[in-house]
Amino acid sequence: MPRKRDLDQLQSEIQELFADLWQVPRFSGLRRAFRPAVDCYRTEDTSELTVLVELPGVDPDTLELVVADGVLTVAGVRERSRSRGVVYQQMEMEYGPFRRQVHLGVEVDVAGARASYERGIVKIVLPIAARRPAAERVSIEVTRG
Repeated sequence: MPRKRDLDQLQSEIQELFADLWQVPRFSGLRRAFRPAVDCYRTEDTSELTVLVELPGVDPDTLELVVADGVLTVAGVRERSRSRGVVYQQMEMEYGPFRRQVHLGVEVDVAGARASYERGIVKIVLPIAARRPAAERVSIEVTRG
């Protein structure tokens, strides 16, 4: 019999897949866009949820971090630098606007949330709420580490 944690993880992955599918234009062919990698963890000895977002080449001042309805949304744009006279021989790096949503799975105290940016990684620390907070939409400011 599957464990509740496994079912919750599967549900989260399915929700993220569907969220990504709705963001892709129907006739776009192969999807080529920047999609940052995300790790989310909680340690046993603290009452905090930590989210790491891999954002090399993204100016942290342009990021939008919002928590609403149990979901952390990370949005921004990774710009390709423009140089006159440059002719690309190979282009593999992905650029453009991005939006990642992380279903938190626990109630968090957004008033105590903090975020820092260091070496291309945004670290968002969200204290786990002792009781269910009032529903609201809150932005988180990113500081440079």
